[in-house]
Amino acid sequence: MTWIYELFAGAGVGLVAGLASGFSGTSPGGGLVIFSVLLLGAEQHVAQGTSLITQIPPTGLAGARRYWQSGNRSPLQWIVWIGIGFLIGGAGGGYAAAAVSDAVLQWTYVVYLVALIAALLLRRDRKDDGSKADGSAELPWFPLFLIGALAGFSSGFMGIGGGLAITVGLAAGLRVPQHQAQLVSLIFSVIPTNIPAASIYWSKGLMVGWPAILGILAGLWVGTDLGARAANGVSKSALRRAMIALVSLMALYMSYKALS
Repeated sequence: MTWIYELFAGAGVGLVAGLASGFSGTSPGGGLVIFSVLLLGAEQHVAQGTSLITQIPPTGLAGARRYWQSGNRSPLQWIVWIGIGFLIGGAGGGYAAAAVSDAVLQWTYVVYLVALIAALLLRRDRKDDGSKADGSAELPWFPLFLIGALAGFSSGFMGIGGGLAITVGLAAGLRVPQHQAQLVSLIFSVIPTNIPAASIYWSKGLMVGWPAILGILAGLWVGTDLGARAANGVSKSALRRAMIALVSLMALYMSYKALS
């Protein structure tokens, strides 16, 4: 594989993952893992390491800025408690991933995605009752910490960044409005909370080559901005349906990889 191919393939991986990230308000890790396997031919551990390492730079900044400009806000205490949980969970997930096989990682990924789909469907079926979480509303610290710990562990163990858990946990679990939940998730693609998990993969050499890394970073920056711009023009119900479709496709693909 020449460096030119790696560069452009990496840019394609980053662009697609960034579009999905900006539109659904999740970290780009899920798309990065899948398309690193698909376009770069990476094995599961390498794809996960690549995903975590390329999420250290603040490539989600452009997307978060779009949500912020549209009037969405996130209380600082949410970021603090989720962040503390994320750091603790991320280190544990990284060490756990290094001790299991590719097949275990793939099936864990599938089960995790199916659980998120179920949470999103239940949230949709309940329908909004008019009680919206105000931007300055007090949310208990412990659920925020648990969301962060789950997001961090999923980030370290599956290399997906943890944004899915943050968005679904806030929107489906704590009834935070969809756009606001997506802003919080994207903020964590700016703050390098996945450094502990990424360093574990880095130390074991589990990443693709540098041309592909640079291509992914460029694609992420552009794709996240474009996806966030599109997301702020649609309703929260449309965003929820899009997220269900995205996560379902990811689960189907990972099931296929695990079976093959």
